[in-house]
Amino acid sequence: MLAVCATPIGNLEDVTLRVLRELSEADLVLCEDTRHTRRLLERHGIRARLLSYHEHNEAARSAELLPRLQAGERIALVSDAGLPGISDPGPRLVAAALGAGVQVTVLPGASAVETALVASGFSAERYQFLGFLPRGERALARVWGELALWPWPAVAFESPRRLPATLRSLASADPDRDLAVCRELTKRHEQIARGPAAALAAAEAVAQLVADGVARRQAAGIVARLTGLPRKQLYDMSL
Repeated sequence: MLAVCATPIGNLEDVTLRVLRELSEADLVLCEDTRHTRRLLERHGIRARLLSYHEHNEAARSAELLPRLQAGERIALVSDAGLPGISDPGPRLVAAALGAGVQVTVLPGASAVETALVASGFSAERYQFLGFLPRGERALARVWGELALWPWPAVAFESPRRLPATLRSLASADPDRDLAVCRELTKRHEQIARGPAAALAAAEAVAQLVADGVARRQAAGIVARLTGLPRKQLYDMSL
């Protein structure tokens, strides 16, 4: 059997009892980073055999593991955070196992996508998941064009390093679009910034000036003069 197990997206206590039992009883636990997964196991007093399974060895590992699954081994699959297969390694092994008649079960749990969606305060009756946003202005422009036709919320992943440029791009295409930028979800320093794209892009500009050594109030004043947005709003959003 292959058990696809959701693991915490931040707080190590956000794991289900069922997942903990599966990880303790599995013959083998596949994980992106064995050091990362070992911290979770140690936190809950679990000893298990770990084997790396990530985007660079997914194809080879899947071919190697399929005979073991067919032979009756019980293998658990985890990613560094959340549910394997959602913008993480996993679909190749799941498809191979199903194709070979191996039982596959999914143990649900923490989800960065749904956590961010609920935290945004937007209606969640229907939404679109974009995965990791593409690089490059042209590719982003195509995404913004598609979203202009989508009246419901959309959730996307973006790296902290590229976030300022991405916000500027979206602000240029759709300055009034309401956004929620979530970081460090479920962790001690969780932050959620909400507001129009133009305001969040400007707040990121303030934060960048502060990182370069400009006093925060001065930085907020500079960006306020350039954008016409209230200085206090930019100051508060940049914190």
